[in-house]
Amino acid sequence: MGAHVSRTDFEWTYTEEPHATRRKLILAKHPEIKQLFGYDPAFKWIVVTMVFVQFLTLFFIKDCSWPMVLLFAYCFGGVINHSLMLAIHEIAHNLAFGHARPMANRMLGLFANLPIGVPFAITFKSYHLEHHRYQGDEKLDTDIPTYLEAKLFCTTLGKFFWVFLQPLFYALRPVVTYPKQPTSLEITNTVIQLTFDILVYYFFGIKTLVYLTSGSLMAMGLHPVAGHFISEHYMFRKGFETYSYYGCLNWITFNVGYHNEHHDFPAVPGSRLPEVKRIAPEFYDNLPHHNSWVSVIYDFIFDPDIGPYARMKRKHRGLDK
Repeated sequence: MGAHVSRTDFEWTYTEEPHATRRKLILAKHPEIKQLFGYDPAFKWIVVTMVFVQFLTLFFIKDCSWPMVLLFAYCFGGVINHSLMLAIHEIAHNLAFGHARPMANRMLGLFANLPIGVPFAITFKSYHLEHHRYQGDEKLDTDIPTYLEAKLFCTTLGKFFWVFLQPLFYALRPVVTYPKQPTSLEITNTVIQLTFDILVYYFFGIKTLVYLTSGSLMAMGLHPVAGHFISEHYMFRKGFETYSYYGCLNWITFNVGYHNEHHDFPAVPGSRLPEVKRIAPEFYDNLPHHNSWVSVIYDFIFDPDIGPYARMKRKHRGLDK
Protein backbone atom coordinates (compact mmCIF):
# COMPACT_ATOMS: atom_id res chain seq x y z
CA MET A 1 0.00 0.00 0.00
CA GLY A 2 3.00 2.31 0.43
CA ALA A 3 3.57 5.02 3.00
CA HIS A 4 0.63 6.41 4.94
CA VAL A 5 0.10 10.16 4.69
CA SER A 6 1.40 12.15 7.64
CA ARG A 7 -1.61 14.50 7.85
CA THR A 8 -4.80 13.57 9.68
CA ASP A 9 -6.79 16.73 8.91
CA PHE A 10 -6.92 19.68 6.58
CA GLU A 11 -4.92 22.84 7.26
CA TRP A 12 -7.51 25.06 8.91
CA THR A 13 -6.91 28.77 8.53
CA TYR A 14 -8.74 31.75 10.01
CA THR A 15 -7.42 34.43 7.67
CA GLU A 16 -9.14 35.66 4.52
CA GLU A 17 -8.15 34.16 1.18
CA PRO A 18 -5.07 36.03 -0.10
CA HIS A 19 -6.13 37.08 -3.58
CA ALA A 20 -8.44 40.00 -2.88
CA THR A 21 -5.82 41.64 -0.67
CA ARG A 22 -3.01 41.09 -3.18
CA ARG A 23 -5.21 42.39 -6.00
CA LYS A 24 -5.65 45.71 -4.19
CA LEU A 25 -1.93 46.01 -3.48
CA ILE A 26 -0.97 45.25 -7.07
CA LEU A 27 -3.48 47.65 -8.57
CA ALA A 28 -2.36 50.39 -6.21
CA LYS A 29 1.20 49.99 -7.49
CA HIS A 30 0.46 48.93 -11.08
CA PRO A 31 -2.89 50.43 -12.17
CA GLU A 32 -1.93 49.72 -15.80
CA ILE A 33 -2.92 46.10 -15.23
CA LYS A 34 -6.54 47.22 -15.62
CA GLN A 35 -5.78 47.61 -19.32
CA LEU A 36 -5.47 43.81 -19.50
CA PHE A 37 -9.07 43.32 -18.35
CA GLY A 38 -11.64 42.20 -20.90
CA TYR A 39 -11.98 39.42 -23.43
CA ASP A 40 -9.57 38.02 -26.03
CA PRO A 41 -11.07 38.45 -29.55
CA ALA A 42 -9.04 35.49 -30.89
CA PHE A 43 -10.19 33.09 -28.19
CA LYS A 44 -13.52 32.07 -29.74
CA TRP A 45 -11.86 31.17 -33.03
CA ILE A 46 -9.34 28.95 -31.25
CA VAL A 47 -12.18 27.15 -29.49
CA VAL A 48 -14.16 26.67 -32.71
CA THR A 49 -11.06 25.32 -34.45
CA MET A 50 -10.42 22.76 -31.70
CA VAL A 51 -14.01 21.54 -31.81
CA PHE A 52 -13.88 21.09 -35.59
CA VAL A 53 -10.55 19.24 -35.30
CA GLN A 54 -12.31 16.73 -33.06
CA PHE A 55 -15.22 16.49 -35.51
CA LEU A 56 -12.82 15.70 -38.37
CA THR A 57 -10.94 13.18 -36.24
CA LEU A 58 -14.10 11.07 -35.98
CA PHE A 59 -13.78 10.12 -39.67
CA PHE A 60 -10.37 8.59 -38.90
CA ILE A 61 -11.25 7.01 -35.55
CA LYS A 62 -14.30 5.06 -36.77
CA ASP A 63 -12.08 2.65 -38.73
CA CYS A 64 -9.32 2.23 -36.12
CA SER A 65 -8.74 -0.83 -33.94
CA TRP A 66 -9.79 -0.59 -30.31
CA PRO A 67 -6.18 -0.30 -29.01
CA MET A 68 -5.58 2.57 -31.45
CA VAL A 69 -8.84 4.24 -30.38
CA LEU A 70 -7.75 4.27 -26.73
CA LEU A 71 -4.16 5.25 -27.51
CA PHE A 72 -5.31 8.11 -29.73
CA ALA A 73 -7.85 9.16 -27.08
CA TYR A 74 -5.12 9.41 -24.42
CA CYS A 75 -2.43 11.06 -26.53
CA PHE A 76 -4.47 13.36 -28.78
CA GLY A 77 -8.22 13.54 -28.26
CA GLY A 78 -8.01 13.72 -24.49
CA VAL A 79 -5.54 16.61 -24.70
CA ILE A 80 -7.87 18.57 -26.98
CA ASN A 81 -10.87 17.81 -24.78
CA HIS A 82 -9.00 18.85 -21.65
CA SER A 83 -8.04 22.06 -23.40
CA LEU A 84 -11.73 22.56 -24.24
CA MET A 85 -12.58 22.05 -20.57
CA LEU A 86 -10.19 24.87 -19.76
CA ALA A 87 -11.74 26.92 -22.54
CA ILE A 88 -15.05 26.43 -20.71
CA HIS A 89 -13.23 27.67 -17.60
CA GLU A 90 -12.35 30.86 -19.49
CA ILE A 91 -15.92 31.13 -20.76
CA ALA A 92 -17.23 30.81 -17.18
CA HIS A 93 -15.48 34.12 -16.51
CA ASN A 94 -17.12 35.69 -19.62
CA LEU A 95 -13.73 35.95 -21.32
CA ALA A 96 -14.95 34.86 -24.76
CA PHE A 97 -17.33 37.77 -25.52
CA GLY A 98 -17.10 39.94 -22.41
CA HIS A 99 -19.56 40.58 -19.59
CA ALA A 100 -21.87 42.54 -21.88
CA ARG A 101 -22.78 39.39 -23.83
CA PRO A 102 -23.35 36.64 -21.24
CA MET A 103 -25.57 34.51 -23.47
CA ALA A 104 -22.97 34.49 -26.26
CA ASN A 105 -20.47 33.17 -23.71
CA ARG A 106 -22.93 30.46 -22.62
CA MET A 107 -23.64 29.37 -26.21
CA LEU A 108 -19.93 29.04 -26.97
CA GLY A 109 -19.59 27.00 -23.78
CA LEU A 110 -22.30 24.60 -24.97
CA PHE A 111 -20.51 24.27 -28.32
CA ALA A 112 -17.12 23.68 -26.68
CA ASN A 113 -18.74 21.03 -24.50
CA LEU A 114 -19.79 18.83 -27.45
CA PRO A 115 -16.57 16.79 -28.00
CA ILE A 116 -16.16 16.24 -24.25
CA GLY A 117 -19.13 13.88 -24.26
CA VAL A 118 -20.52 14.75 -20.83
CA PRO A 119 -22.61 17.89 -20.13
CA PHE A 120 -20.92 20.17 -17.61
CA ALA A 121 -20.36 23.65 -19.08
CA ILE A 122 -23.25 25.39 -17.32
CA THR A 123 -22.97 23.55 -14.00
CA PHE A 124 -19.22 24.21 -13.87
CA LYS A 125 -19.73 27.98 -14.01
CA SER A 126 -22.06 27.93 -11.00
CA TYR A 127 -19.63 26.07 -8.76
CA HIS A 128 -16.41 27.56 -10.10
CA LEU A 129 -17.30 31.18 -9.44
CA GLU A 130 -18.02 30.27 -5.81
CA HIS A 131 -14.60 28.59 -5.64
CA HIS A 132 -13.14 32.01 -6.50
CA ARG A 133 -15.40 33.99 -4.20
CA TYR A 134 -15.18 31.65 -1.19
CA GLN A 135 -11.84 29.92 -1.64
CA GLY A 136 -11.29 27.33 1.07
CA ASP A 137 -14.84 27.52 2.46
CA GLU A 138 -15.66 24.05 3.82
CA LYS A 139 -19.08 24.07 2.11
CA LEU A 140 -18.94 26.44 -0.84
CA ASP A 141 -15.53 25.51 -2.25
CA THR A 142 -16.28 22.11 -3.76
CA ASP A 143 -12.76 21.90 -5.19
CA ILE A 144 -11.66 20.63 -1.75
CA PRO A 145 -11.79 16.83 -1.23
CA THR A 146 -14.26 15.41 1.27
CA TYR A 147 -13.21 13.75 4.52
CA LEU A 148 -14.27 10.43 3.03
CA GLU A 149 -11.85 10.87 0.11
CA ALA A 150 -9.03 11.90 2.42
CA LYS A 151 -9.55 8.94 4.75
CA LEU A 152 -9.99 6.30 2.04
CA PHE A 153 -7.09 7.39 -0.17
CA CYS A 154 -4.43 7.97 2.47
CA THR A 155 -1.60 5.69 1.27
CA THR A 156 0.68 5.74 -1.77
CA LEU A 157 -1.47 3.18 -3.57
CA GLY A 158 -4.64 4.93 -2.42
CA LYS A 159 -3.43 8.27 -3.78
CA PHE A 160 -2.59 6.59 -7.09
CA PHE A 161 -6.18 5.40 -7.42
CA TRP A 162 -7.50 8.78 -6.24
CA VAL A 163 -5.63 10.50 -9.07
CA PHE A 164 -6.81 7.83 -11.51
CA LEU A 165 -10.43 8.31 -10.39
CA GLN A 166 -10.17 12.08 -10.14
CA PRO A 167 -12.69 12.70 -12.97
CA LEU A 168 -15.42 10.99 -10.94
CA PHE A 169 -14.63 12.92 -7.76
CA TYR A 170 -14.35 16.20 -9.64
CA ALA A 171 -17.71 15.68 -11.33
CA LEU A 172 -19.72 14.13 -8.49
CA ARG A 173 -18.35 15.91 -5.41
CA PRO A 174 -20.19 19.24 -5.98
CA VAL A 175 -23.60 17.69 -6.65
CA VAL A 176 -23.26 15.40 -3.61
CA THR A 177 -21.83 17.81 -1.01
CA TYR A 178 -23.51 21.02 -2.23
CA PRO A 179 -26.48 20.17 -4.49
CA LYS A 180 -28.27 22.94 -6.34
CA GLN A 181 -31.57 23.04 -8.17
CA PRO A 182 -30.95 22.42 -11.90
CA THR A 183 -31.51 25.48 -14.06
CA SER A 184 -33.13 25.61 -17.48
CA LEU A 185 -29.71 26.19 -19.06
CA GLU A 186 -28.32 23.09 -17.35
CA ILE A 187 -31.21 21.05 -18.73
CA THR A 188 -30.54 22.56 -22.16
CA ASN A 189 -26.86 21.65 -21.82
CA THR A 190 -27.82 18.05 -21.04
CA VAL A 191 -30.32 17.74 -23.90
CA ILE A 192 -27.91 19.21 -26.47
CA GLN A 193 -25.04 17.01 -25.27
CA LEU A 194 -27.04 13.78 -25.25
CA THR A 195 -28.44 14.58 -28.69
CA PHE A 196 -24.92 15.13 -30.01
CA ASP A 197 -23.69 11.88 -28.44
CA ILE A 198 -26.57 9.95 -30.04
CA LEU A 199 -25.81 11.48 -33.44
CA VAL A 200 -22.12 10.62 -33.14
CA TYR A 201 -23.01 7.02 -32.30
CA TYR A 202 -25.56 6.80 -35.12
CA PHE A 203 -23.36 8.23 -37.90
CA PHE A 204 -19.86 7.16 -36.77
CA GLY A 205 -20.30 4.19 -34.45
CA ILE A 206 -19.44 3.30 -30.88
CA LYS A 207 -15.66 3.69 -31.31
CA THR A 208 -15.94 7.42 -31.93
CA LEU A 209 -18.15 7.96 -28.91
CA VAL A 210 -15.73 5.98 -26.74
CA TYR A 211 -12.87 8.01 -28.21
CA LEU A 212 -14.46 11.29 -27.14
CA THR A 213 -15.67 10.31 -23.68
CA SER A 214 -12.72 8.10 -22.68
CA GLY A 215 -10.29 10.78 -23.84
CA SER A 216 -12.01 13.30 -21.58
CA LEU A 217 -11.87 10.92 -18.60
CA MET A 218 -8.28 9.77 -19.12
CA ALA A 219 -6.99 13.32 -19.57
CA MET A 220 -8.50 14.28 -16.21
CA GLY A 221 -6.77 11.47 -14.31
CA LEU A 222 -3.26 10.05 -14.73
CA HIS A 223 -2.29 12.42 -17.50
CA PRO A 224 0.29 15.25 -17.67
CA VAL A 225 -2.29 17.97 -18.39
CA ALA A 226 -4.34 16.85 -15.36
CA GLY A 227 -1.49 17.89 -13.09
CA HIS A 228 -3.05 21.34 -12.83
CA PHE A 229 -5.90 19.95 -10.69
CA ILE A 230 -3.33 19.18 -7.99
CA SER A 231 -0.81 21.93 -8.60
CA GLU A 232 -3.30 24.78 -8.22
CA HIS A 233 -4.30 24.55 -4.56
CA TYR A 234 -2.72 21.54 -2.81
CA MET A 235 -0.36 22.72 -0.11
CA PHE A 236 3.17 21.83 -1.20
CA ARG A 237 4.57 24.58 1.08
CA LYS A 238 2.95 25.25 4.44
CA GLY A 239 0.91 28.44 4.48
CA PHE A 240 0.56 28.77 0.69
CA GLU A 241 -2.80 27.77 -0.80
CA THR A 242 -2.47 28.73 -4.47
CA TYR A 243 0.43 27.86 -6.79
CA SER A 244 1.30 28.85 -10.32
CA TYR A 245 2.89 26.59 -12.92
CA TYR A 246 5.24 28.10 -15.49
CA GLY A 247 5.92 25.12 -17.75
CA CYS A 248 5.33 24.48 -21.45
CA LEU A 249 1.87 22.90 -21.05
CA ASN A 250 0.44 26.37 -20.53
CA TRP A 251 0.58 26.66 -24.32
CA ILE A 252 -2.26 24.14 -24.70
CA THR A 253 -4.24 24.98 -21.54
CA PHE A 254 -4.96 28.70 -21.97
CA ASN A 255 -2.30 29.55 -19.35
CA VAL A 256 -4.32 28.02 -16.53
CA GLY A 257 -0.96 27.38 -14.88
CA TYR A 258 -0.71 31.10 -14.07
CA HIS A 259 -3.07 30.36 -11.23
CA ASN A 260 -2.05 32.94 -8.65
CA GLU A 261 -2.32 35.52 -11.39
CA HIS A 262 -5.71 34.15 -12.44
CA HIS A 263 -7.18 34.24 -8.92
CA ASP A 264 -5.78 37.72 -8.39
CA PHE A 265 -7.27 38.94 -11.69
CA PRO A 266 -10.06 36.65 -12.97
CA ALA A 267 -11.11 39.39 -15.41
CA VAL A 268 -7.83 38.97 -17.32
CA PRO A 269 -7.99 36.35 -20.12
CA GLY A 270 -5.49 33.51 -20.04
CA SER A 271 -3.55 34.87 -23.02
CA ARG A 272 -2.65 37.98 -20.98
CA LEU A 273 -1.86 36.37 -17.61
CA PRO A 274 1.91 36.18 -18.33
CA GLU A 275 1.78 39.95 -18.77
CA VAL A 276 0.40 40.31 -15.23
CA LYS A 277 3.47 38.52 -13.90
CA ARG A 278 5.76 40.59 -16.12
CA ILE A 279 4.28 43.87 -14.89
CA ALA A 280 4.27 42.92 -11.19
CA PRO A 281 7.17 40.46 -10.70
CA GLU A 282 7.78 41.60 -7.13
CA PHE A 283 4.42 40.05 -6.14
CA TYR A 284 4.94 36.69 -7.86
CA ASP A 285 8.63 35.83 -8.18
CA ASN A 286 8.98 34.89 -4.52
CA LEU A 287 5.85 32.74 -4.35
CA PRO A 288 6.39 28.96 -4.48
CA HIS A 289 5.46 27.59 -7.89
CA HIS A 290 5.67 24.49 -10.07
CA ASN A 291 7.60 23.85 -13.28
CA SER A 292 6.30 20.36 -14.10
CA TRP A 293 2.82 18.92 -13.79
CA VAL A 294 4.24 15.40 -14.12
CA SER A 295 6.41 16.06 -11.06
CA VAL A 296 3.37 17.40 -9.23
CA ILE A 297 1.48 14.14 -9.80
CA TYR A 298 4.52 12.06 -8.83
CA ASP A 299 5.12 14.03 -5.62
CA PHE A 300 1.44 13.93 -4.70
CA ILE A 301 1.39 10.14 -4.95
CA PHE A 302 4.74 9.31 -3.34
CA ASP A 303 5.34 12.11 -0.81
CA PRO A 304 3.66 11.19 2.52
CA ASP A 305 3.41 14.89 3.44
CA ILE A 306 1.05 15.53 0.51
CA GLY A 307 -2.37 14.01 -0.11
CA PRO A 308 -6.08 14.89 -0.17
CA TYR A 309 -5.70 16.46 3.30
CA ALA A 310 -3.09 18.94 2.03
CA ARG A 311 -5.56 21.76 1.48
CA MET A 312 -6.15 24.99 3.37
CA LYS A 313 -9.71 25.16 4.63
CA ARG A 314 -11.96 27.77 6.26
CA LYS A 315 -15.03 27.39 8.43
CA HIS A 316 -18.28 28.06 6.60
CA ARG A 317 -19.85 31.36 7.68
CA GLY A 318 -23.25 31.02 6.08
CA LEU A 319 -22.20 33.27 3.22
CA ASP A 320 -24.59 31.52 0.86
CA LYS A 321 -27.64 32.67 2.85
